[in-house]
Amino acid sequence: MTSFIEVARKSQIPEGGVISVEIEGKSLALVKLEGAVYALVDTCPHDAGPLSDGQIVGEDIECPWHRSCFNVKTGRVTRDPATEDVATYTVRVVGDVVEVEI
Repeated sequence: MTSFIEVARKSQIPEGGVISVEIEGKSLALVKLEGAVYALVDTCPHDAGPLSDGQIVGEDIECPWHRSCFNVKTGRVTRDPATEDVATYTVRVVGDVVEVEI
């Protein structure tokens, strides 16, 4: 059974920025784009780089280690060397509270 779990405040995430959160043993990157919040796995599948330490470029997050990119909305890899997508999670925002479905 899935449920929504509070992970952060929307006001903690800078516009066009990213923060890292831990939830039930998982590390997630929360990204705010145009006021919407997206959640994806915080680990690059290429070499386990921390995506939350990377830059946001358009709708992509760039891994700081080897520059692989992933679309923050879909998790799809958009630039090598990574060849695997990253998992994304459904986000719900209630007021300033950010919840992720696990």
